[in-house]
Amino acid sequence: MLTGFALVSAPLLLAVVIGAAKVRSLSDESASLVRTGVEATHYSQQLFQQIASIERSAKLYQVLNEPSLLKAYRDSRERLLVTLTSIEGVAADPVRSTYVATIRTALRRIDASMPGFNANDNGNRRAAADGIAPMWTAAFELSTATGEQIETGLSSLQSTTKATQQYLFWLSAALILLTALLVTGFTLVLMRPIRQIDSAISQLGKGTFSRTIVVRGPSDLVDLGRQLEWLRMRLLELAQERNRFLRHMSHELKTPLANIREGTELLMDGAVGELDSSQREVATILRDNGIKLQSLIENLLSFSAWQARHSGLEISEFHLRPLIKTALETHQLALLAQRVHLDLKVEDVELRADRAKLKLILDNLLSNAVKYSPRGGTIFIHARAANQHLTLDVADTGQGISEDERAAIFDAFYSGRAPTAGHLKGTGIGLSVVNEFVHAHGGTVEIVDGIFPGAHFRVRLPLAPIMAEVAVA
Repeated sequence: MLTGFALVSAPLLLAVVIGAAKVRSLSDESASLVRTGVEATHYSQQLFQQIASIERSAKLYQVLNEPSLLKAYRDSRERLLVTLTSIEGVAADPVRSTYVATIRTALRRIDASMPGFNANDNGNRRAAADGIAPMWTAAFELSTATGEQIETGLSSLQSTTKATQQYLFWLSAALILLTALLVTGFTLVLMRPIRQIDSAISQLGKGTFSRTIVVRGPSDLVDLGRQLEWLRMRLLELAQERNRFLRHMSHELKTPLANIREGTELLMDGAVGELDSSQREVATILRDNGIKLQSLIENLLSFSAWQARHSGLEISEFHLRPLIKTALETHQLALLAQRVHLDLKVEDVELRADRAKLKLILDNLLSNAVKYSPRGGTIFIHARAANQHLTLDVADTGQGISEDERAAIFDAFYSGRAPTAGHLKGTGIGLSVVNEFVHAHGGTVEIVDGIFPGAHFRVRLPLAPIMAEVAVA
């Protein structure tokens, strides 16, 4: 992650450094141009002043022939030579050098015309006049050339500035694109293991322990993946221990329960003598509750076997109506005891499914409906086929399922609130078995509102099975 941050930051830092270098170069160039222009303008002004002073002192000396005027000429001459040297040092320019040479030549002609300035020359007024005119002409030309040079420098600076702006724009665009590609690349590198970890956590949350958790990517995330794999193995061991306990407990309960049921049947058959009405009523209660207890134990065994993948789907063809009739016969005594009415609207649909598991689905849904139906209530069983799917509705007229229970209603061992019709709480396995077996057929089960007053379960199954992968817990 730190390497990614460094690589993403590198292009931005490079852009800052290059931009700073370009701006500094432009700043130095503009400062040099300004300095050259100011110096050239200053020296041009001095040049005009000194030429005027030389002209005035030379002409007055030739007329008055006073030594003080000759001294003034000498001073002006020295200052002019210093100014010319400074002009030559401002910028190396052949044109300006030519004008400076012209001024120097004209100055020598004036020197030659000054009486007393040169020991071998008595002076020539005509030569002085001829030297002043070229000097003024060269000075004006030099001033014009200086101005043109400054204009040329400004134009060059503007072109350089524009070119630098375009360069920095394209450089920024390229670096932004490079940064975006690097960010995308590192995001993909980091998001892949994060998605793997998220998927692994979701699997563990859903109770899917069969898939090995492998995380590939940065070492820290790989270590986290190893911890999740260790957690998966621990949860798998706990789930297997739970299933072993359920199987052993269920098998241990079946033997004494079989003896109890056998003894009850012997009592009912009069093996130890005829029973009066009160004794027969007690024996009937014992028999009915023995049947219910056996059903609960079978649910435990079915659930445990399914979780351990010891049972699969045994597909066969059968009709739905006879299966529903068989399921109702199992609950006939409970229906009569509760005086529950039945509302049956079942199409005689032909199915290809696991008949035993579909009967367990019906048994558990009916058992749940009977348990929560009030005395004298109604249980609705509707079934119809459409679009190659069977839609099975099982509903009651009880209090329904509260919103806070719906998230866990299909979880194993969740028994919800106590029923109001005097039944004991079950093991919480029934609806979990329904959910497991429905999904094994590639179907769905859901809670529906607004059609019936109580709890309403809707099961949708394909008429031909779609083998769904069932998670190992």
